[in-house]
Amino acid sequence: MLNVKGLTKRFGGLAAVNNVDADFEKGKITAIIGPNGAGKTTFFNLVAGTHKPTSGKILFQGKEINAMRADLVARLGIARTFQTTHLFENASVFDNIIVGHRLRTHSGFWDVMVNSRRLRNEEQICRKRAMEVLDFVGLADLAPRITADISQEARKRVAFALAMATDPEMVLLDEPAGGVNPDETVGLSELIKKMVVHGYTVGLIEHKMDMIMGIADKIIVLDHGEKIAEGSPAEVRSNPLVIEAYLGSEHAAA
Repeated sequence: MLNVKGLTKRFGGLAAVNNVDADFEKGKITAIIGPNGAGKTTFFNLVAGTHKPTSGKILFQGKEINAMRADLVARLGIARTFQTTHLFENASVFDNIIVGHRLRTHSGFWDVMVNSRRLRNEEQICRKRAMEVLDFVGLADLAPRITADISQEARKRVAFALAMATDPEMVLLDEPAGGVNPDETVGLSELIKKMVVHGYTVGLIEHKMDMIMGIADKIIVLDHGEKIAEGSPAEVRSNPLVIEAYLGSEHAAA
């Protein structure tokens, strides 16, 4: 579904991502791991259109997306979440999710001015989609709650729902389990697996290795912007380069 070839991003003299090749298979979970500063989030930013690559190609379903703006990449079918969950704190959970499906609507200024039938129809569609994804992530009961009042784990689920509301084919999850406890991490892992069962392709950045090893179909390892390993969880766990750069012998032996 997503093919990256020779991807490089330089900030001045620093190569944050350096000549990386990677393939993300449709209907699978592909995880990216590595030490802090390895280039993982920059890689996601390049794919999502937040940054433009210095060189290399990004192909989504065969279409080159290197030069696309982030909103156009999202319209094409790639959604993402962020390490820090940014939501409209004083709005309801429901209203936060409605924003996501606006990506798929066509009403403009004049529709708003005259309260057109198209505007009203699209409003109904957005509301229906918002409730569908909130139900999917297990938060239908929190729809009317003010977002500032919900737990960190619920905020993570809202971020999932917001991404899904854009009707993507691929979702990039940047540290989705950051700041939640072990039991909540298990719940988020189950939610990610549920997404795949329902047809989503998932790219995942996460530092919780038990989670990664339990759900990833393939793992790509970055270090100082370069890919140093790629393979199944078992292959990556036993790779000497990965053990030295990131996992450590204790985890590798587990």
